[in-house]
Amino acid sequence: MARGDTGGGARVPAIVVHGGAGADPTDGRDEVRAGVCAAAAAGWRVLAGGGRALDAVEAAVRVLEDHPRFNAGRGSVLTTAGTVEMDASIMEGDRLRCGAVAAVTRVANAVTLARRVLEDGRHVLLVGEGAEAFARAAGVPDCDPATLVTERQRRRLAESRARAPVGGGTVGAVALDRHGTLAAATSTGGVAGKLPGRVGDSALIGCGTYADSTLGAVSCTGSGEAIIRVVLARRALDYLKEADDARYAARVAVDLLVEEGGGGGGLVLLDWRGRMGWAQSTPFMPVAWMSPAAAEPRAEC
Repeated sequence: MARGDTGGGARVPAIVVHGGAGADPTDGRDEVRAGVCAAAAAGWRVLAGGGRALDAVEAAVRVLEDHPRFNAGRGSVLTTAGTVEMDASIMEGDRLRCGAVAAVTRVANAVTLARRVLEDGRHVLLVGEGAEAFARAAGVPDCDPATLVTERQRRRLAESRARAPVGGGTVGAVALDRHGTLAAATSTGGVAGKLPGRVGDSALIGCGTYADSTLGAVSCTGSGEAIIRVVLARRALDYLKEADDARYAARVAVDLLVEEGGGGGGLVLLDWRGRMGWAQSTPFMPVAWMSPAAAEPRAEC
C-alpha cells in the first residue's frame, strides 16, 4: 500500500487555518477573524474544485501573508535592525516532499518560494541570499523590502527593545483533499526584536510543519526556540498515532511544549480521516476551518 493510500477510497476534504498563538486578543479581533476566514475560504475553493491539498494550504497561507495584520509577508515583525526576515515551509504527506526558506527579505510570499523549493527537489531548506537567488531563477517575483514593513510593526519594535523578543502571530494551514493527501504550510516573520539571521521553527520540517498522509498534518505557532527543542509537529503526530484522537493529540502536544520545551504556543492538526484538532497555551489563537458540513468558514477566536 502506498503512503497516503489508506484503502478507504475518496476522502472528505477539509482545511484548518490559524493566525498565530502570539496574536493580541485585544487588538483587532474582528479583523483577525475575517482574515483567517478569508484564508480558509481560499483554501477551500481549491479543495471544493477537486484540487490538491498542497495547493490549498499554499493559497490559504498566501492570503494571510498578504494581510498586514498577521506576522507573515507584509506586516511581519521586525529585527533589531528594523528589517523583515521571513521563514516558511510546506509539506505534502504522500511522499514526504517538503520545501522551506529562511531569513528571506525580498519575497512577499515566502510560502510560495518554499513550494518552489519542494518542487525543485534538490534541497529542503534554502536561506538568505541563496534563497533569494533561487527565487529569481524560479520566477518568484521580487519585492522592495520596504513594502513589507508596516507602521504597526515599527511601534512593536520600539516596544520590544525594552524586553526580550516576543512572538507575533505566525500563520499556517493544514488540509486534506479528496484523494487522501494531507499537506501543511507555515509562514512567519519570526519574533519582534530578534537578531538578524535568527531562524525559528517555521522553516524547520518536523518542528513547525509536518504532514504524513497515513497519520495527519500539523502547523505550529508560538515560541520558536521551544517548538524546536521538542520537535513539536512530529511529536504531535506521534501522539495522534497512539491515541487516534486529533483533539487529544493537539492538547498533549501543547502540554509538551510548555512543560519540556519551556515556551508557549499552539498548533492545528488534521488527521487522515479529516478530523480536526487544535490547542494553545496562550490566551488567543484565531482558527478557521471548512469542510463539506460548513457552508461558509467557521472561526474560533
